[in-house]
Amino acid sequence: MAENDKSIARMEKTIAALKDDFKTLRTGRASAAIFDKVRVDYYGTPTPLNQVSTISVPEARSIVIQPFDKSLIGEIEKAIQKSELGLNPSNDGKVIRIAIPPLTADRRKELVKQAKATAENSRVAIRNIRRDGNDDLKKQQKDGSLTEDGLKTAETELQKSTDKFIQDINKILEEKEKEIMEG
Repeated sequence: MAENDKSIARMEKTIAALKDDFKTLRTGRASAAIFDKVRVDYYGTPTPLNQVSTISVPEARSIVIQPFDKSLIGEIEKAIQKSELGLNPSNDGKVIRIAIPPLTADRRKELVKQAKATAENSRVAIRNIRRDGNDDLKKQQKDGSLTEDGLKTAETELQKSTDKFIQDINKILEEKEKEIMEG
């Protein structure tokens, strides 16, 4: 049964990774999480934006980024423009302001497509974890540390877990799609 616990832990990590990926997918609303993957050149080192500035969301459609070091303002602007988030930062020398434009219908469809692809990759990862778990269980049965009945029971449990995690992925995707389409 320890093998199933390992597989379930790996499946949980897959779900957590999916949620993290979805946080960085832009919707029509302002969110500091969309900058999680943005890296700023901080004295030659790519550094996460949230480690060199404060990111706040004063209104539903605007974001304010306040660098800890004012000399970084240009680097932060460059990093945001290069990030493919489709945002136009403007600065007043102290802070960077970003207006979040409403998403076009085409952009929404594109983001939903991206979300579906990410979800499918997670489903594939879950199935691969199931396969690895089943292989490990079969090895244990060959070694004699697991009976035939034990193998069947463990495989059934692993399949139930797989089904549950696939359902979770579908639910998370559905919520993200709704969020993107409402914007």
